[in-house]
Amino acid sequence: MKKIILLAAITVFGVATSNAQTAKKAAKKADAPVKVETQKVDGPGMVFENETIDYGTIPHNSDGNREFVFVNNGNKPLKIESTQGSCGCTVPTKPEGDIAPGAKGKIGVKYATDRVGPFTKTVTIKSNAVGQETKVVTIKGTVLPDAPADGAAPTKS
Repeated sequence: MKKIILLAAITVFGVATSNAQTAKKAAKKADAPVKVETQKVDGPGMVFENETIDYGTIPHNSDGNREFVFVNNGNKPLKIESTQGSCGCTVPTKPEGDIAPGAKGKIGVKYATDRVGPFTKTVTIKSNAVGQETKVVTIKGTVLPDAPADGAAPTKS
């Protein structure tokens, strides 16, 4: 009887350890930087590491700053001419100067996290990139309401 219980305990422990290792591997993969596969273009090019930024679920009035990272995959300098948010609550910033061939650039975006609820907004980027003079990228997420001071569940506004 003791052998059966011991065997069952070892099996359960082994499965739990195996699942924990799998979860750790998955977490490491999610944290790893994204490698951008760049196919070279003749002229200036622009390839983003990620065309959507998911803020996830964030607290009210939290940091709304994020960055879209891209690479000039062309053989000529890339110039970001303008960036425009889809509304006043989304404020993008563009890099100053040209992005050299093979170099990385960043487009900053600040979302106004004083607005509670789910959001999906876009940023339109105008550049001299061959074949994509206008590029649209997306931000999304949900801003949580403040918790009431009395500990009660938050109410929808």
